Amino acid sequence: MRRTKEDAEKTRLKIIEAALTLFSRNGYSNTTLAMIGSEAGFSRGPIYWHFKNKDDLFEAVLAYSQEPLEKLVAQARSGGLSPLERIGGFVRSWFALLVEDAWFRQSFEILLNKTELTEAMQSTLERERRLTQSMIETLASLACSAQEQGQIPQGQSAGQLALMIYTQLMGVTQTWLFAPGLFDLNEQRGFFAERLLRSLQQP
Repeated sequence: MRRTKEDAEKTRLKIIEAALTLFSRNGYSNTTLAMIGSEAGFSRGPIYWHFKNKDDLFEAVLAYSQEPLEKLVAQARSGGLSPLERIGGFVRSWFALLVEDAWFRQSFEILLNKTELTEAMQSTLERERRLTQSMIETLASLACSAQEQGQIPQGQSAGQLALMIYTQLMGVTQTWLFAPGLFDLNEQRGFFAERLLRSLQQP
């Protein structure tokens, strides 16, 4: 029984990996379950065993590929470092994930550039919005603590600073994914991180 469950989970992850690859390459609308099955080396039978339909698989793909981002938020909330250090860790880890984690990178590619957002994806969109809200609330809490400790000037509200951090991270992400030949993110991520953090410390 245990072996069967392990095999089933391996099959499920293989399907997710194939779907992630094809969604990021072809887009959601141009990818069929038959294509995903072929990429994974299965018929459509195993896909329907694990997922109700393509929308259900799409939601699973994004949930799985963005687990590192959820862990990043959890790490930022944990203690041990100063608030500003935790903000810095969040920013640098965001860029590191984009460069080093193909699944994480592909999840943004799918959401930002390869998906027509329709009502059928409402539950997926709601999940992504909740994750976004969680990130902004976490960053705002850290910014507020950093201001209280004198690490960041009091001139702007913590909420405004959190929005600035998030939108700058998303701006770099979107620009790089849309035009990867414009700059080498691996080479430039230190520059982007340092400039963003330095802007927080300016009055």
